[in-house]
Amino acid sequence: MSKIVAAAAIRGARAITKEAEDSLKKAIAERGPETKIGFPDTAFFLPMANALLGLEVKTLKEALVPLNYAKSLLPAVPKDNLWLPYLGDALDAGIATLLSEEIIVVLRYLYNQEPQADCNGFFTDTTIRSLGIQLVDGRMPGFAAILGAAPTNEIAVEIVRQLQERNILIFVGSSSNGRSIIDQLKESGVEMGWDTYIVPYGRDTTTAIYPLNWAIRSAMTFGGIKAGQARKCLLYTKERVFAFGLALGLVDDLKYATGAGAINMGFPVIADTDIPEIKPSGITTYEALVKEFDYKKIVQRCIEVRGVRVKVSKIPIPVLYGAAFEGERVRREQLYCEFGGKSSQAFELIVTRDSDKIEDGKITLVGPDIDQLPEGKKSLPLGVLVEVAGRKMQKDFEPILERQLHRFFNYCMGVMHIGQRDINWIRISKDSHAKGLRIKHLGIVLHAMIHQEFGAITDKVQVTLFTNQEDVDRELAEARRVYVERDERLSGITDESVDTFYSCELCQSFAPNHICVITPERVGLCGAYSWLDTKAAYEIAPAGGNKPIAKKECIDPVSGEWASVNEYVNMRSNKAVERFSLYSIVNNPTTSCGCFECILAFVPEANGIMIVHRDFSGMTPCGMTFTTLAGSVGGGIQTPGFLGVGKIYITSKKFISADGGLRRIIWMPKDLKVSLGEKLVKMAEEIGEPGLVEKIADETNATTTEELLPFLEKVKHPALTMPPLI
Repeated sequence: MSKIVAAAAIRGARAITKEAEDSLKKAIAERGPETKIGFPDTAFFLPMANALLGLEVKTLKEALVPLNYAKSLLPAVPKDNLWLPYLGDALDAGIATLLSEEIIVVLRYLYNQEPQADCNGFFTDTTIRSLGIQLVDGRMPGFAAILGAAPTNEIAVEIVRQLQERNILIFVGSSSNGRSIIDQLKESGVEMGWDTYIVPYGRDTTTAIYPLNWAIRSAMTFGGIKAGQARKCLLYTKERVFAFGLALGLVDDLKYATGAGAINMGFPVIADTDIPEIKPSGITTYEALVKEFDYKKIVQRCIEVRGVRVKVSKIPIPVLYGAAFEGERVRREQLYCEFGGKSSQAFELIVTRDSDKIEDGKITLVGPDIDQLPEGKKSLPLGVLVEVAGRKMQKDFEPILERQLHRFFNYCMGVMHIGQRDINWIRISKDSHAKGLRIKHLGIVLHAMIHQEFGAITDKVQVTLFTNQEDVDRELAEARRVYVERDERLSGITDESVDTFYSCELCQSFAPNHICVITPERVGLCGAYSWLDTKAAYEIAPAGGNKPIAKKECIDPVSGEWASVNEYVNMRSNKAVERFSLYSIVNNPTTSCGCFECILAFVPEANGIMIVHRDFSGMTPCGMTFTTLAGSVGGGIQTPGFLGVGKIYITSKKFISADGGLRRIIWMPKDLKVSLGEKLVKMAEEIGEPGLVEKIADETNATTTEELLPFLEKVKHPALTMPPLI
């Protein structure tokens, strides 16, 4: 840690502790040691002393205890030639500062000097209970404490507006060069108060203790942590209260000292001046002290450094937006314009960038908008490039986010989206155009929704939309290169190349003993969740329905059985399932719920496996329809010889590989063959059976075992000569 920061924080702590000592001695002399003190409407006495030391300070005499403790924490000011590579002394000085500031402001209440004019002063328990839960349960993503003043009133207003747009509660106060942001906002006609999320606390730095003891009380009010459990309180504020300090203007010794106190609580400080930075994490989630000179970027920088997960509650577009419009269709008679499909070229691409290469919320349209279409023209080319950055963002997550663009577009009333990548097709209705919807609004939607749903892995989202043909052609060439690179990269992820599988437990609400174990080569049986999907889902919501399963102690690599998987499945299946083989249909197969896309069934007469998918309503060679089979296979039970699977799993190298894999498939509906198409053909070629797909019977060849066997014998299906399955 820089000796400059440490020295400043320690000097500031010594000064504020001396002020607290002098003020307390004066008050005791004037009012007597038994004079009662306290803040209005709180059960936590002096909240910082209560939380960290377990003290119930009610009188001037009792205030000597936290004061003496603060004095005991004060280190010596480092000399010029001393370099401090650690935070310890400055952090101790920070705690001393918080305890001392609390004493100073409670004495001001005793002398009716608080709250200051036009300021809230101490935040009551009633206020915390009415609003604080929104902070800790995620509805209010975080709060900012602004200290000082911006260079101009306009910059002050812009900073506050950016924070308001992100639903962040803003505490404003302190001063710089005799100016406070409180007065800047007043002069600009900005309404302040709890209703507008802008709360003035006081015009000097000492009053910054108000938002800090608001935060520490959250640990006891909502976290159930007891008074005196200092470490638990500080960890709670770090992990649950997403706060940060924004220092505008000169950072003096007192601000350094108060900032050191905030850092103890896990709250980083961001400054607009050339201060020494503290980048090692640990006490704070990311950096502890950073600088940002660009006022257009400073709010986003604060959000990134604290790890605040912003959710956009209302998307500023001129049409209604919601899931109710997802199934809406824009038909020819309703059409104003379209992109892609048969009328023009279109594509959409999400790529990961370094954080300093993009600007969050930047929406750029390169080319004409739809209100500039020539008379009679109804189509334009469209390239949608979404660039994202995030500390937890990975390239492998790009296609996961990209698939969601379909849904995000379709939530717009009067917008229809079909397809993805370079075969997408977007239509906009006449009515939505008349209401003011333009291409740039689509970028606003993508920025908002990616933050809202993937905020845990994305810090920045920038959208560029191209409507000039030459631009679309140029960007499309790059997009196709990314598609190919992405496919090659993802195809290289195998079950052997990873050390973690993932569970999916979303269906346990109706199949309580069912567990999906998802691997790179084995999708969830519903077909909706791949290994990358569940990996991303866990990053986004660790407490959600997808959990990591460490791949340990392989029992049988052929059947796909691991001790760690067995242990996890046994625990999460309510002890109903003891063993789990991922690659077999006959030996301890995985359980099935009822969401499977396909059912596999053993046909003993043919020594093979038939497959039927849920869209096929006809009879199958095993004498049951899909519906009848599903009634026997589902419910979270293990049924040797029967298995529910995701459709794409059929083309996996791990598809029932312990039982012979694709060579065992003897029957499937014709449209399932068609839908699997080239993937199925390619897999057959890879296993050395180039004509296998033609040897698999379908409903045009057989619907009974009596019809099936002669066909298999005629085409010389390999299953007939394979070792018995059972």
